[in-house]
Amino acid sequence: MVALLMSLNERERAQLPTWILIFIAVSAMVGLVQTTSVTCDNPLINDGPGEVSGNFANRNHFALLMSLGCVLAPVWAAQQPRRPGLGWRTTLALGLIMLFILLILISGSRAGLFLGALGATAGGAIVFPQIRSTFRAYPRWVLPMLLVAVLMIVAGLIALSLNADRAFGIDRALAENATKDLRLRAMPAIIAMARQYFPVGIGAGAFDPIFRVHEPFNLLQQAYLNHAHNDFLEIVLEHGIVGAIMLVAGAAWWLVITVRAWRQVGPAALLARGASAMLVLIGLASSVDYPARTPIIMALLVVIAGWAAVRNPIGRDQLPPAHSGADRP
Repeated sequence: MVALLMSLNERERAQLPTWILIFIAVSAMVGLVQTTSVTCDNPLINDGPGEVSGNFANRNHFALLMSLGCVLAPVWAAQQPRRPGLGWRTTLALGLIMLFILLILISGSRAGLFLGALGATAGGAIVFPQIRSTFRAYPRWVLPMLLVAVLMIVAGLIALSLNADRAFGIDRALAENATKDLRLRAMPAIIAMARQYFPVGIGAGAFDPIFRVHEPFNLLQQAYLNHAHNDFLEIVLEHGIVGAIMLVAGAAWWLVITVRAWRQVGPAALLARGASAMLVLIGLASSVDYPARTPIIMALLVVIAGWAAVRNPIGRDQLPPAHSGADRP
């Protein structure tokens, strides 16, 4: 992915957010089909029958992808060429966000509920200055009324999902006792393992067999843990002090690029800010799961990190620099 990003020209880099958003929308459509009675079983994916997980085997990973779309959609819309009115991108982005939120509700992912709300809020906050600038030509009451209408639509989607018994994420959050979750019950044992094998670690990919050696008897059941469901802890467990240093370096890198992105001005900085927010979503999801170990999220993570790291992200809304007098070579 790094090699592919480096090989793109400026025009292809400008089109990349559009293609990523199209990919997320296609995955959403697969999830939408799974909500119907139509059989949509991919033989190449180890998914559960009847589960709304798009092109993932895990509904939490699917909900994370939808949450990333909630950030990318408004950023993509704000990069449209400036014209009077809201433009078709704004309308399409708003519709996509509603679709993403609806699918998060239906997916049954409890973590997705939090990530989706955070992603939609972050995306809106990033582009709010552009929204406010666009609505300066309208009466003052138009923007507040539009925000209220959006919130009412979201509330309506939640109400419809609950009424139709399709808000599985909310149902699971209310019905299931978190203390009975195998992942949480196994966390003390995993922390003890990380301490025992520090600073060397157990080696990459060794979690499954090593955890079976240390697994407490009260956790024995038909279900088992193939990962720690906390990637930060698993990295330290597997790689010891080297993994801990890498995590600290990664956090420091994120802080530097985030500060740099928010210091930039103009529409070109929107993609970097959105990428920084998407990295936060992936990090939060990785604290209770392992989404970055899936090929799709892993590849997207590299692309998003590339957007965040570029000092002047290329966007279609960028105009060539104005020249006064004769052009300089």
